[in-house]
Amino acid sequence: MALLTKDIQERVVSLLQDEGLVDTQKVAEIRSSETLSKQPILAALVSQKLTNNETITHATALVMRVPYVNLRNVKIEQEILLNLPQDVAERSMAVPLASSNGRLTVAMLDVTNVQATDYLATLVKKPIRAVMASEDGIRAVLMQYRNDFSSVQKAAKNSQEEQAQRTARNSNVKTITQDSPISKALTTILDYAAKSKASDIHIEPLENSLVIRCRIDGVLRQVMELPKAIEPALVSRIKILSNLKIDEHRIPQDGQFTVAVDDKEIDLRIAISPVVWGEQVVIRLLDKTGTAMEVEKMGMTGRALRAVLSGIEKPNGMILTSGPTGSGKSTTLYALIKKIKSEAINIVTLEDPVEYKMDGVNQIQVNVDAGLTFASGLRSILRQDPDVVMVGEIRDSETANLAVQAALTGHLVFSTLHTNSAAGILPRLLDMGIEPFLIASTLNTVIGQRLVRRISEKKEVYQSSDLETKEVNEVLGKVLPKSQQEVPSLSEELGYPGLPVYNPRGYMLSKGVETREAPGGYVGRAGLYEAIEVDEDIQKLIVARATAGDIMKVAKAKGVITMRQDGMLKALSGITTIKEVNRVASDIA
Repeated sequence: MALLTKDIQERVVSLLQDEGLVDTQKVAEIRSSETLSKQPILAALVSQKLTNNETITHATALVMRVPYVNLRNVKIEQEILLNLPQDVAERSMAVPLASSNGRLTVAMLDVTNVQATDYLATLVKKPIRAVMASEDGIRAVLMQYRNDFSSVQKAAKNSQEEQAQRTARNSNVKTITQDSPISKALTTILDYAAKSKASDIHIEPLENSLVIRCRIDGVLRQVMELPKAIEPALVSRIKILSNLKIDEHRIPQDGQFTVAVDDKEIDLRIAISPVVWGEQVVIRLLDKTGTAMEVEKMGMTGRALRAVLSGIEKPNGMILTSGPTGSGKSTTLYALIKKIKSEAINIVTLEDPVEYKMDGVNQIQVNVDAGLTFASGLRSILRQDPDVVMVGEIRDSETANLAVQAALTGHLVFSTLHTNSAAGILPRLLDMGIEPFLIASTLNTVIGQRLVRRISEKKEVYQSSDLETKEVNEVLGKVLPKSQQEVPSLSEELGYPGLPVYNPRGYMLSKGVETREAPGGYVGRAGLYEAIEVDEDIQKLIVARATAGDIMKVAKAKGVITMRQDGMLKALSGITTIKEVNRVASDIA
């Protein structure tokens, strides 16, 4: 059942009563009971078996004045289904029904989701006509995908290839199997971090103990405390595995190694620094099997996705991503490279470090001690006949100038910058001494991003407070679909009665129970994105040395969704929470 405002639900109930499809007395009994404190009125009607989802969907379509179709007994031809890949259809709860006059008719659970509609239109490269259908009807059509034998053959082939790769696994992978207490302690720490999907492990010495903290979904959490006596041996064990000097305690050291945990290869990046009470160790985990290298799965949709896809389709120019450390910038670049990777083009990357190894991509590791910096490496890359160049980070004016020159000479360049927003990239390049006309002529798309935690599947809906409702309305403005703008729950005149939003179950009305799989009620992360396509109007502002605020003002007038707006839309759709959006994007207008 699509997410509906309280007003829409009441209008649907009234229609069902007027048409005699539900018993008015039964509805009154539900209203007088405590049922509505636990679930919305429409869900209560279904749970009490007074009606069904199909009838409610039909009534909702009539109230919202959108087309409706009953799909429970409809057979869709395979050639129509092939317009939309099965994984996309399942993820979006949208299925293709017909294609005519260059337009694809798609049945959706939520026809008001503009971002989902824009994403599907971008994917199929044709306009979308959205009609409303029930969840049961859409799932009935999804079942028809399984009759396509080509998908079964493809799955079998992938399974054989995966088995072959598993057999030919790199022999350099290290397995910690020693029986010593120190090895067991390290194995336990790595095993916990891997199963918790942690991105970093912090081993921090205190005066009388050794604290282990893990960064899970962007938030550090203490997971154990060990005796102080174990510290020297544990740090030495990590140094040995990382090929570092075990007798060096005065200066920082960096290393790396790979371990196998639960039959998965995990690359570890080690940073050891001397602190007051000993040596601090920070281990970054790079699970090569657990990262979705697809921009769609990372949360990029709608206008942002369309702007990015437009930028990478050009034969030359620059695509730059921005955001604080740990905001997923490098992962976004990997996903974009994966999207354009082909045997017809030469892709060369310069990274520090090489986080994910990709077949068909020539990846170079920066080595400052040997004289291989971003600048010197980029000069070398341009002599290797590349079509696409990725520079891990633009840190100085020399690297920035070389990247711009590469874009001017017919190369497609990807890179990252540390700024707070997409628009902030442009003044930052000016600060690095790049001429405005060069920036204007080389930039294709600039991307700003942050990461928020996803709510686990166990979540509950509640009515937002007056303050939360006012905040959502102020941030989104006219971004919401017209059908939602017109409902009373979005009207200031009614005093902000509340919007249906989500919270991890047990964390709104009662004390929650944490688990390793979903600490705090969250599991995994999603991206908040803003993408600005550098068109003629933006180019004029760059040449005029406009501020980031002026550029963003023009971009928003053109329909660009900001990171904060993207976050509020994701909060309304149940992907994350308003509190989580404010945690990571409170500084974004």
